[in-house]
Amino acid sequence: MLSRFFLDRPVFAWVIAIIIMSAGGLAIYNMPISQYPPIAPPSIAITAFYPGASAETVENSVTQIIEQKMTGFDKMLYMSANSDSSGNARIELTFAPGTDPDLAWSQVQNKLQLAMASLPEVVQRQGVKVSKSTRNYLLLAGLISEDGSMDGNDLRDYAQSTLEKVLSRVPGVGEVEIFGTQYSMRIWLNPDKLTNYQMTVQDVATALKAYNVEVSAGQFGGTPAVEGQSLNASIVVQNLLKTPEEFAAIPLRTNLDGSIVRIKDVGRTELGTESYDVEAFYNGKPSAALAIRQAAGANALQTADNIKTKLDEMSQFFPPGMKVIYPYDTTPFVRVAIDEVVKTLFEAIALVFLVMYLFMGSMRATLIPTIAVPVVILGTFGILGLFGFSINMLTMFAMVLAIGLLVDDAIVVVENVERIMSEEGLSPREATAKSMDQITSALIGIGLVLSAVFGPMAFFGGSTGVIYRQFSITIISSMLLSVLVALILTPVLCASLLKPVAAAHEPAENAIWFLRPFFRWFDHQFLRTREFYMRVVRNSISNKMKYLAVFVAIVIAMGILFLRMPTAYLPDEDQGVLLVQALLPPNATLEQTRKVMEKVRNHFSENERDAVESVMTVSGVNFSGRGQLAGIAFVRMKDWELRDRPELRVTAVAARAMEKFSTIRNAMVFAFPPPAVVELGTAKGFDFQLLDRGGLGHEELMTARNRLLGKAVTEPTLTKVRPNGFEDVPEYRIDVDWEKAGALGVPISSIHNTISAAFGSAYINDFIQAGRVKRVYVQADAPYRMLPTDLERLHVRNNVGRMVPFSSFASGHWAYGSPKLERFNGFPSINILGEAAPGRSSGEAMQVMEGFIRELPRGVGYDWQGLSYQERMASAQASLLYAFSIFVIFLCLAALYESWPIPISVLMGLPLGVIGGIIASSLRGLPNDVYFQIGLLTTLGLTTKNAILIVQFAKAGVEQGMGLIEATLEGARLRFRPIIMTSLAFGFGVLPLAVATGAGAGAQNAIGTSVLGGMVTATVLVIIFAPLFYVLIEMLFGKGQQDNTTLSGTAKTFFAALKERLLKKLRGREATRVKEGDSEV
Repeated sequence: MLSRFFLDRPVFAWVIAIIIMSAGGLAIYNMPISQYPPIAPPSIAITAFYPGASAETVENSVTQIIEQKMTGFDKMLYMSANSDSSGNARIELTFAPGTDPDLAWSQVQNKLQLAMASLPEVVQRQGVKVSKSTRNYLLLAGLISEDGSMDGNDLRDYAQSTLEKVLSRVPGVGEVEIFGTQYSMRIWLNPDKLTNYQMTVQDVATALKAYNVEVSAGQFGGTPAVEGQSLNASIVVQNLLKTPEEFAAIPLRTNLDGSIVRIKDVGRTELGTESYDVEAFYNGKPSAALAIRQAAGANALQTADNIKTKLDEMSQFFPPGMKVIYPYDTTPFVRVAIDEVVKTLFEAIALVFLVMYLFMGSMRATLIPTIAVPVVILGTFGILGLFGFSINMLTMFAMVLAIGLLVDDAIVVVENVERIMSEEGLSPREATAKSMDQITSALIGIGLVLSAVFGPMAFFGGSTGVIYRQFSITIISSMLLSVLVALILTPVLCASLLKPVAAAHEPAENAIWFLRPFFRWFDHQFLRTREFYMRVVRNSISNKMKYLAVFVAIVIAMGILFLRMPTAYLPDEDQGVLLVQALLPPNATLEQTRKVMEKVRNHFSENERDAVESVMTVSGVNFSGRGQLAGIAFVRMKDWELRDRPELRVTAVAARAMEKFSTIRNAMVFAFPPPAVVELGTAKGFDFQLLDRGGLGHEELMTARNRLLGKAVTEPTLTKVRPNGFEDVPEYRIDVDWEKAGALGVPISSIHNTISAAFGSAYINDFIQAGRVKRVYVQADAPYRMLPTDLERLHVRNNVGRMVPFSSFASGHWAYGSPKLERFNGFPSINILGEAAPGRSSGEAMQVMEGFIRELPRGVGYDWQGLSYQERMASAQASLLYAFSIFVIFLCLAALYESWPIPISVLMGLPLGVIGGIIASSLRGLPNDVYFQIGLLTTLGLTTKNAILIVQFAKAGVEQGMGLIEATLEGARLRFRPIIMTSLAFGFGVLPLAVATGAGAGAQNAIGTSVLGGMVTATVLVIIFAPLFYVLIEMLFGKGQQDNTTLSGTAKTFFAALKERLLKKLRGREATRVKEGDSEV
């Protein structure tokens, strides 16, 4: 036997334990820290820019062209795309978790090359970017000027030209998005002056391309050179221009009289910015904001640290007065939440120690299981390190759960050794050797069964599979190490630490002298409780029908309660940040948006001073897209320790903000906390895509959307349902009469170039500013492009050199169009976000949304993305997970007992543990989410363990010749103390999770509540029903059939009746077969 081998070699046992702990210590030092493992599926984003184009133009000429080539990928889950009226196109391809992002990136890049030749020339010149990133921002880094010496444009230029590329190269960064743009050379034209000089926008563009060039003219003395050449020098004709004055002096035309028309004669030049449609303010000060998305699979904390280190390094070279700020950062929550779980871990160890000391009454006996804790915990970290896992919320939760489970094995060993010493008066070493012979198979069985419970979790796919895998590998590792330590180190500790106990004496008599009276009293009370328990067990065996009826009622109640539980994916958390999204009416201006965002900032800075640390507002962009009517705010909350009152929690702050923002008449403003896993979306709740699968057209899709939103408003299950896009806005459509234009000799290309350059801006080429290459743009000056009548100022030169006014061949009319067009999996779509009403779950909300679709016109479909997609996958996997786990438990038990029927008696107890978890979670209003499912599986393991301990001893008694009921009662009596002790140790181990507050409390409460509730019923009910089930199964299928001498009259009658019914059924079937045979003959 393994234990006897190490009893003879105690030093060897300690060496193994020290090696296990050392390996774990090294692993902890090297393991990364994160909130969650890489749950978010890797996504690849393609971004393109078409200056001056409308959303429809971008979709037709850029987005769809690229989208059509994105086919044939392995493991692609879904593809979303959007095109906006700022000229931006973004296509995002989301792949299954576990896909190599580098491989996916290269595949997307290869497919993109097939589409590049079909894209407009200006888009190709601007470049199409492919990046690996997640959907949401990891953090926002901002720049402010403390002394006011730099304005917003200066800060945004510094952010893009100096910091963007540096941060893009930081390990773990997937994408850097700047709210705003860098400097550019702006050539502002006056159409009236151009007409006076008989010139067009095209003339200005041609002159800029001719004069703003870098000319390479070779060298003096270049090779091959003549013999004796002594001079070698480069010849520079011209460099790129640098200043507005140089651009203003560019000649456009030299007249016959020698006079020159320059750019300054037809307009003005200035150092401006590429686009003026985004502004950011930090606590009211102009600022620049860099939104950073992490690369798929990157470690969040490490990436954030790398970014902050790099910015600290760069800050030494900042202009005077410039300072870095972090208005939005998801990583402090990760650190605080992990710290909270570590604190919970130590609380659990302390509580488990106290429970063990209470039952054992001896410090020496209590130390033995306590010593097992660091050995197993550190060893588990070592195994996690081998698997490449991080220290995250999930692995730490699994550690807390494992503490209660891992001390169980050591408790079982110690308790059995003390019982043998007390009953037989053996020495600690002899008692240990005898004890290990009795319980080694039970220990191995418990370890295998618990591994069987959690084993199937490791093989599930998707983001849910990633979550399950963290738990399963952690708990299986700790269980197997726990069994190993119980077989190797614990016997050695028992033999060396325990004091001999005289026969018929209790171990408590070795306790500290002043505690002996208490422990004697406790033992006496415990014995009285055990006697009461034995009476209940005897009663259950005597009144089987009554107790079976109770069991059936429990199973039915469990099923009803389980089906009534609302579903969700992950619990919501107070992550210390709050997001605000604003949407103004169609055609609102940036100035109006800025005023709304000022109201948002004022609310938080004036009314929420106790909760809010800072507010960054951005006008011109939000999660829906870019546009002057869009705004977003990032609200950073104060530290969790300073927000210990319920009214300062992020949900309470968001509720008050929503109440305040509902009074803003000219905008829709929503305040919401981010989802539990920020990489899976921008807001908590559901993420719904309404699809035009039938080719109905944009107008029909908008009508369907409005009907859907109308239904959602009146639905009590839903709240904050909102389109994540823009309303259709009035657009001015220009109708060119091609026949008139042809008759007037006006080239079509001239018409297009003139209108797009004057109103949309034309990118010409580049210039040098502060040693960096930046862009040159031509556009009509602001006063000449404000109204439709300004089109009349434009003129185009015809084939004979005459200036033809625009109005002579073109007219215009007002129409409606979308400033942002979306597509999902190749179909036109509209993204709708929303949440479940208080007291309702996201699963219920999703069912209601799906129900609405059935009432919409044929051809309108739906799909889920982000967090909702993963929730749908998780709910589909849950039932399969439970079923497979129970199946594997059955197989392990069958192998352990060398019997098919006995495992049934153990499995029949599973509902008794499950109902406690369901009741506890329901009473606290917690949904059926991933953590609840993991808690239920843990409860299944605990229930099985308690039943195994009783059945193992009962079976051993039967094999030694005892009567079935006598052996069962003796097994129940002997295992009552270790079951109560291990269950209480486990219960107190998870108690800190169930009552946790502060950062990460949502997840801790979810898992702690279901496990604690399950532990209560798994202990109270299983110790009563497990003996009954074992007796029933043995009587029906096992040796108990020959043991009727021990049966009560009720039992005899029950089994005689049952047997008679079975025989009747068999006879009836036989008779039916005979009749069928006769008829055939």
